[in-house]
Amino acid sequence: MHEHDRRSDPVLITAAAPSYDDELAARKRKYMFTMGMRFPCLILAGVFYHTWWLALALLVLSVPLPWIAVLIANDRPPRKAEEISRYQREAKQLEAQEHRVIDG
Repeated sequence: MHEHDRRSDPVLITAAAPSYDDELAARKRKYMFTMGMRFPCLILAGVFYHTWWLALALLVLSVPLPWIAVLIANDRPPRKAEEISRYQREAKQLEAQEHRVIDG
């Protein structure tokens, strides 16, 4: 195998969650996109003021966008339900027998 045949990108071999910084960056992008949608809605409402129902719909759509953006930005993905590995061993012969108890 030649050196140039190898891929330079590392291969992900675990099912580890993304880092906090990556997760935060993704949530910031979602927030900026959602908040960025408010401005075009307001501009389009002004453009379509002759069609009152469309302008009103765009205005009504733009009102809850900041609230929705904050909810999306503050929402972390749920933790994975991981099954706990509990090692169970069989009792050895000495441990399985009755023990004599001496009362003093």
